[in-house]
Amino acid sequence: MTTIRIATRSSLQARTQAEAVGALLTSARAGVVVEYVFVDTQGDINATTPLHLMGGQGVFVKEVQRAVLENRADVAVHSAKDLPSQDADGLFIGAIGERRTANDALVGKRLAELAVGATIATGSVRRRAQLMRIRPDLQFIDLRGNIQTRLSKIPDGGAIVMAVAALEILGMTSHVAEVLDLDVAVPMVGQGSVSV
Repeated sequence: MTTIRIATRSSLQARTQAEAVGALLTSARAGVVVEYVFVDTQGDINATTPLHLMGGQGVFVKEVQRAVLENRADVAVHSAKDLPSQDADGLFIGAIGERRTANDALVGKRLAELAVGATIATGSVRRRAQLMRIRPDLQFIDLRGNIQTRLSKIPDGGAIVMAVAALEILGMTSHVAEVLDLDVAVPMVGQGSVSV
């Protein structure tokens, strides 16, 4: 019997991604048992400060990676888009799961349905800049929290921006009003992929 300890964030999306990796590991080899090590990251604990003010990439992964480095877990599972561009000392990407849809999406109203001055909620400076390029009339507010929290914060007459892959992993794509074309919204590097 071999036990593999998987470190992951405790959000529903992160848990579901880790469980999908765990299922692949247990089905690939007889006698493999998976245990999950749930970690709250700085990005989870501080759900109000805009991400770009917290240091951007890495705020959702450092504590999870530390669980591996401190031998509390054997591997870490992350959304690839949350990983910094350089591997942490002592760690490497050992596998990347099959990519889901990489695009961003609007939940609420479609882009063409948004009235002049409508509000878009997003925690991403990248998404805000790309949408402002084609719709400079839009107003933007910050958005943080897990998927369920974000879905509860759709501005009246507006929309929120989310990664389609996040909704796919949770079986919640029925919330998508519009999948944004790649020439409208270029996704984050690695978006839609899970890294181990």
